[in-house]
Amino acid sequence: MFSKSKINEPGSNAPEAAKPAAPATPAAPAPSENKASTAPKPKPPASVLSSDLHITGNLKTSGDIQVEGTVEGDIRAHLLTIGETATIKGEVTADDVVINGRIVGRVRGLKVRLTSTARVEGDIIHKTIAIESGAHFEGSVQRQDDPLNPGRSAKGGANPAAEVKQ
Repeated sequence: MFSKSKINEPGSNAPEAAKPAAPATPAAPAPSENKASTAPKPKPPASVLSSDLHITGNLKTSGDIQVEGTVEGDIRAHLLTIGETATIKGEVTADDVVINGRIVGRVRGLKVRLTSTARVEGDIIHKTIAIESGAHFEGSVQRQDDPLNPGRSAKGGANPAAEVKQ
């Protein structure tokens, strides 16, 4: 059908038989366009609540929050960073929690980290935890496979199933 010399010759006009190849060329970028549209978008920076900000109410986001002020209410986020000047009075739930300031209430997180300046008065439910020397903590610590789901027990839901059978 095609001769190699006519396809590879620079400046040669391709015969009509080669024209079906032309529509294939524009179709080729379409998959790369699809890849670009399905590629993850750049992650926005964390929302920062400044030290002079006092919030009364609950906060919920799928993004990241850095709190430097005071929050009286529950917070749910992907990554939550509690600054040294921050005070939280309420339940904190996040995939990653880094505590540099004060929390009065329950902490739930896949990864929980109390730095040396942290002050926590309440229970911590976690999958992994790190407590630096100098951190102040009053409460209980409980490991769970799914700490973000408050309905689950420490054994990953095995106890509620046993209760249903009885």
